Amino acid sequence: MNINRGEIWQVNLDPTIGAEIRKTRPVVVVSSDAVGVLPIKLVAPLTEWKDYLAQNIWHVKVDPDSVNGLTKTSAVDTLQMRGVDTQRFVQKLGSVSPAVMKSITAAIAVVIEY
Repeated sequence: MNINRGEIWQVNLDPTIGAEIRKTRPVVVVSSDAVGVLPIKLVAPLTEWKDYLAQNIWHVKVDPDSVNGLTKTSAVDTLQMRGVDTQRFVQKLGSVSPAVMKSITAAIAVVIEY
C-alpha cells in the first residue's frame, strides 16, 4: 500500500484515551514521504467543521470537492497529530490541494512553536 503526504485516508484510530479523536475517520498524511523506515505515517485527523473552530490557529478548514473525497466541510486538527501504523489505514479518499497542505504545514509550525 502506497501512502503519501497530502493524501486523505480513512484510518482506524481506536483504541484511544481521554480527549483523543477516536473511531475510524479521515486523516491527512502530514509526514514527509522521504522520512522514516518504520511503517508509520504522521497524520492529522479531520473533524466536522464548526464556525467556532475558525478562531483556532491549529484548525484548517477543508471544503469537500471531487479531489479530496470529503462529503462535508471539515477541519484538520493539527493539535491532534499522531504517528499511526500503516495497518490502521483503511481506504484512500483523495488528496488535499497544495494550498491546503501549505496551510496545514503553517498550522503545524504554530502548534510546535517553530
